[in-house]
Amino acid sequence: MSVLFYLRKKATGDLSMATIYLRITVNGKRAEVSTLRKIPISKWNAKANRVIGYSIEARQANRQLDIIKNRIYEIYQNLLNQDIEIVTAKGIRDEYIGVNKSRKLILEMFEEHNLTMERLVGKEFSFRTLQRYKTTKKHLAKYIKSNYKLDDYPLKGIDVQYINGFIYFLKTKQNLSHNSALKYVAYFKKIIRVACANGWLDKDPFYNFKLRAKTIDKEFLRKDEIDKLIEADFSIPRLSQVRDVFIFSCYTGLAYVDVAKLKEDDIVIGMDGGRWIKVNRTKTKTLSSIPILPVAEQIISKYASMINYENKLLPVYSNQKTNGYLKEIADLSGITKKLTFHMARHTFATTITLSNGVPIESVSKMLGHKSLKTTQHYAKILDIKLSEDMKKLRLRFENESKLFAKNIT
Repeated sequence: MSVLFYLRKKATGDLSMATIYLRITVNGKRAEVSTLRKIPISKWNAKANRVIGYSIEARQANRQLDIIKNRIYEIYQNLLNQDIEIVTAKGIRDEYIGVNKSRKLILEMFEEHNLTMERLVGKEFSFRTLQRYKTTKKHLAKYIKSNYKLDDYPLKGIDVQYINGFIYFLKTKQNLSHNSALKYVAYFKKIIRVACANGWLDKDPFYNFKLRAKTIDKEFLRKDEIDKLIEADFSIPRLSQVRDVFIFSCYTGLAYVDVAKLKEDDIVIGMDGGRWIKVNRTKTKTLSSIPILPVAEQIISKYASMINYENKLLPVYSNQKTNGYLKEIADLSGITKKLTFHMARHTFATTITLSNGVPIESVSKMLGHKSLKTTQHYAKILDIKLSEDMKKLRLRFENESKLFAKNIT
């Protein structure tokens, strides 16, 4: 591929002036287009492909020619990176003048998707979900710049190799764990599925591509650790409030966003005559039905008289502040585990319910899980429950064994 500039004179008009034309040649085939810049014929050096002189006009003209030349080589390289079988001079020219602007690019499409989603925040999507899509786009932009030296990448060039490369980039350059990397790839996959649905991609590169997350033990608090938190005396009101809201979540299983939105209207009288929380989970839109246990009821009563103009049930700080204060609370309470608000949800599933014999199907409904498989991640606590039950059984057989030994002697 070569790039050449030359002059083309008009048959009529000022014969001392000419327009600079661009000629692209690939494998002997040419394509030409005007640069729209006119210069005096006497100022053109055909051998050097430059405008002669150091005047402002000459420097501006030569700078424009350099920019055009660099752009042509950039387009050529981009087309090679897309594994296009035949790169032609006409194809490069058409890309330069904008004939192929209808060709979809992944970051461009991602931005369109995010702008549409932004208008639906609070209606169909949460702000946090939008932020995850935006973060995925940022990671993808860095990947494209790092691996392909491009500002964007064509949809049609995305294949399994590209996806694997993105995962590798997230793990190595962005220092993300395997599961964190897969979460961003999952959002990327949703954008690709939109492209397929719109007919912008002939084949889904994620077809038969499995995103297998590694099983990670979910941390939770034991009963003695919960008691430490409850018994801790905090002189700072904000720590006391955050601790109370965290304990409330331990006894209800509600996620941070659902606790933050909880109102008196979300509490109903159940068939058993007791008070229940009935809310649709923000994340999955599924209904959670949770009986209010005594500890949770006491926390509600504690803040019932607090004045708040949004009719919120509990005083909840921002997610970032809450998790920051929980680190202080853990230190002051003598808890060595890394305390996060989401740990309260795990604690409800394990220590509060499953370990006390609540059927996993009931726990799943209270947590608002769409699938029982999600709840089964917490079932490891049953090993602890089984161990306790076996201790009782062992003790019973030990007593029987003593009785048997006494009889045979």
